[in-house]
Amino acid sequence: MPVTLRWVGFHMFRPHFVGTALAVAHSLLLALGPGPAGAAVSQPLKPVPSRLVAMAQAGEVRVCIWPDYHGISYRNRKTLALEGLDVDLARELGKDLGLAVRFVDSSFATLIDDVTGERCDIAMFGIGITPARAEKLRFTTPHLRSDIYAVTTRGNRRIQQWDDIDQPGVVVAVAKGTYHEPVMRSRLKAASLLVLDTPQAREQEVAAGRADVFMADYPFARRLLEQVDWARVVAPSAPYHLTPYAWVVKPGDDAWYARVEAFVTTIKQDGRLAAAAQRHGLGPIAVTSNTAAP
Repeated sequence: MPVTLRWVGFHMFRPHFVGTALAVAHSLLLALGPGPAGAAVSQPLKPVPSRLVAMAQAGEVRVCIWPDYHGISYRNRKTLALEGLDVDLARELGKDLGLAVRFVDSSFATLIDDVTGERCDIAMFGIGITPARAEKLRFTTPHLRSDIYAVTTRGNRRIQQWDDIDQPGVVVAVAKGTYHEPVMRSRLKAASLLVLDTPQAREQEVAAGRADVFMADYPFARRLLEQVDWARVVAPSAPYHLTPYAWVVKPGDDAWYARVEAFVTTIKQDGRLAAAAQRHGLGPIAVTSNTAAP
């Protein structure tokens, strides 16, 4: 496993945000209405602390990312700078909140533990919405949607088209913890499934010829073609498994969730999502309408 590093993106901090956050949390509590019928007036509802208040007091929002996600949240190997769609949008969220952004390394395998264990306030790295994740996490409205793509080598003659994949003797690699694992486990009938601990391992198995293909999404497949000369992408002949991508927070904090949802709505309306998607080559999979189905 890679060593966990933390990178901080600083933005101008507006001191009045503390008061604003407190006011927002208080307003939401009032909106919940009075307590049960017959409750004593002298026993008001106990205030429920919101993450908004804690973030305002700390002066920062902690954002979990997976730093190997090309086009989404990628740490440049040469400059060590973070780049990608969700990195840009995390910084925009920080600006809107008036807070610094502290990026915290995470992964799909540790996502649930990192968010529910409060290593971060929000995870922003193109997280596919799955039933298993939705049981533990609270998803925002989707901002991306991608199908599954297969990556093989240029020299692999056995895999020429999508229908060549699910055949006897073919080995399909997936990374543990990604949504590709349960999807391919349920869809493959004849090919063998190889579940590996890291995304790097799935690439190594294919490059070495020990696996025929590994499964990826649009962002990862697109960027891999730009970085290595051995890869070839095989697209499905028809939609195979379209998955909406969103961000996640820990359940139970309605004030914080509502604030993030408002941000998602705003960046779709003001063009920030569309501009960031075009900047990172992800325009074809961006969900830029607030009324579009996930």
